[in-house]
Order: sequence, then C-alpha cells, then structure tokens
Amino acid sequence: MLESINDIGHTARPQAPWDDVTARQLELGLKQIADVAHEHGLKAIGATLTPYNGSGYYSEKGEQMREAINEWIRTSGVFDGVADFDKITREPKNPKRYNPAYDSGDHLHPSDAGYKAMADGIDLALFAQ
Repeated sequence: MLESINDIGHTARPQAPWDDVTARQLELGLKQIADVAHEHGLKAIGATLTPYNGSGYYSEKGEQMREAINEWIRTSGVFDGVADFDKITREPKNPKRYNPAYDSGDHLHPSDAGYKAMADGIDLALFAQ
C-alpha cells in the first residue's frame, strides 16, 4: 500500500479538505485500510512514501509529515511487511530528493528505472503464506 503523498502535497496549497490534515490522520487512514485487508485474510504491505522535494507542491511542513508517516510505517507493526521505497529511491546525499537516476523529471513520480528499482527492492518473501 503506497498512499498519502498527494494528501501531503495538497497541504502546500491549503484548501478544503486538505487544509488541516495531519500525519496522524493519514496514519489512521492507512491503518483502516490494513485492518480491512486483515479482516479479509489479506496481508497488508506498507510502502514508505518516496521523496518529493522539488515537486510543484513540496513544503517543509509536508516533508515533516512524510518523514513522520514513513517512520510510522516502518515501526508501527500495523503492516505484515514494509517496502521501503523511500530508502530505495532517495538521493543518498539529499534524502529529501529523488535519486536523479530514478526521477521521472517532476520530482514526484519515479521513472521507469525508478519503478524497476522499487520492484527489485521488494522482498518477495513478504508474500509467502
């Protein structure tokens, strides 16, 4: 499950319903999705949010939210596993930005090489019964 970066991005240009969204609210939304998956006997794999510095709706407030949500995804225990797309796609010397090799050019979405790196970075054992 890779959700919330657009919700965070909209906080840079406040307007309802995003003008006061918090990291905690987004975390609770992710938990609800995971809970429903579990109720149906499905695994819930959480994916950390990729960097977005340089995109049209980047803000420091949003970055703080992204970092908090990523920490929660990694440590909350809500998910049956984690795909750390943040770690895979970020620029090593500037972790708020996409690695240029994986950036589509909009600083928000991965390039084909970025998607491949993300796919290659998923531990397939997460999907074993």
